[in-house]
Amino acid sequence: MTATTGEPSFRQSVDLMFTRAAALMDLPPGLEEKIRVCNSTYTVRFGVKLRGEVHTFTGYRSVHSEHTEPVKGGIRYAPSVNQDEVEALAALMTYKCALVEAPFGGSKGGLCIDPRHWDADELEKITRRFAYELIKRDLIDPAQNVPAPDMGTGEREMAIIADQYARMNTTDINARACVTGKPIHAGGIQGRVEATGRGVQYALQEFFRHPEDVKKAGLSGTLDGKRVIVQGLGNVGYHAALYLSTQDGCKITHVIERDGAVENQAGLDIVALRDWITRHGGVKDCPYGTYHAEGARVLEADCDILIPAAMEGVINTHNAGAIQAPLIIEAANGPVTAGADDILRHKGTVIIPDLYANAGGVTVSYFEWVKNLSHIRFGRMQRRQEEARHQLIVDELERISRDSSINWTLSPNFKERYLRGADELELVRSGLDDTMRAAYQSMREVWWGHDKVTDLRTAGFLVSIERVAKSYQAKGI
Repeated sequence: MTATTGEPSFRQSVDLMFTRAAALMDLPPGLEEKIRVCNSTYTVRFGVKLRGEVHTFTGYRSVHSEHTEPVKGGIRYAPSVNQDEVEALAALMTYKCALVEAPFGGSKGGLCIDPRHWDADELEKITRRFAYELIKRDLIDPAQNVPAPDMGTGEREMAIIADQYARMNTTDINARACVTGKPIHAGGIQGRVEATGRGVQYALQEFFRHPEDVKKAGLSGTLDGKRVIVQGLGNVGYHAALYLSTQDGCKITHVIERDGAVENQAGLDIVALRDWITRHGGVKDCPYGTYHAEGARVLEADCDILIPAAMEGVINTHNAGAIQAPLIIEAANGPVTAGADDILRHKGTVIIPDLYANAGGVTVSYFEWVKNLSHIRFGRMQRRQEEARHQLIVDELERISRDSSINWTLSPNFKERYLRGADELELVRSGLDDTMRAAYQSMREVWWGHDKVTDLRTAGFLVSIERVAKSYQAKGI
């Protein structure tokens, strides 16, 4: 059970949501169970000598589905990591990858550790030993199992894991593809750090392109001026809040952190607030707005859009009835429990589900994996050729202008902007935007076209389950 008394565990919540969707399908006997169950979970316990004594750590790597390989999923470092959580996250990865058509099965890993208790050198030793335990069991491999960052981990940990893999597999030319989310200089890709938050932005942009969908949430118009509450200003919450406020005109009225929440109805300066949190460890005494000690209560504040971007289960049966947001987008994994989902659906709240909303990370991880396998950065082959072709058009326009009796000129900066070929970051953002649009359209078709589907989560699961089922059936299962 979860810490929220009387509710199913995170893993059980995912299964309940899966079962609700699968009940609307006509799957062959036994196939529903094959898709639902977790294939395997490995528990590793290892010792590392630190500070003069041996410390024993417990880690997990769960493989939910191998309907296609490699399997994909992040590694998180947190004291709360447990088998139930890792298996739930692995299951979500399966459905997430299927929905956005990334060619991966679902996996997830975790280490039961508070990274704040160890310095950088100690974390490197711990990470290397954890990686060693997984690599020797083929639980990290470019063709079998490809981790990525998650809560508590980042580029540094991924670079360490990639280096450890290369040390143990010295002749593998594709060694860098064993993990994604690496620094640029270590085989990473432009736009990976921002990817999940950017994906949340693209998901909301696509939702607001459909007035009838917006109307279902009791809203109207565009994103401009919408009041947004963000719970968790980590990597995902920060980038989502930053881009929504600076590019789409949203007002981030509340940010909730571990030690409370800060409110500013005129809109918070996200960059300044992030700097404050980095320097002070929380939002208490923050000068940019009004401080609220009970951060969890702020989830219930009046707003247009609520973005839970931290832990699972923050919206549950105890507070779902008090949630005022007409639109929730799940930037975190599993922030709404199965019981809360029922309450919110009956209230008419529209939820853009996690298996779609936070798929930006795995999408750009897919791009990074492809880049590592192809051994060339995106844009290197075609960028200058694009610029040369564009130059032909600009030259011709300027020639026509000189020879014409009509006096006209190109708009300011047009030549500079048009001539510039797309670099890696632009191509990554373009690919992510296209992926989020296509995935939403696939959900939307079911949402509006199936008479028994009343919410986007069920629609997303239906799309995902069908794609996984077809993959198994193509193999003769």
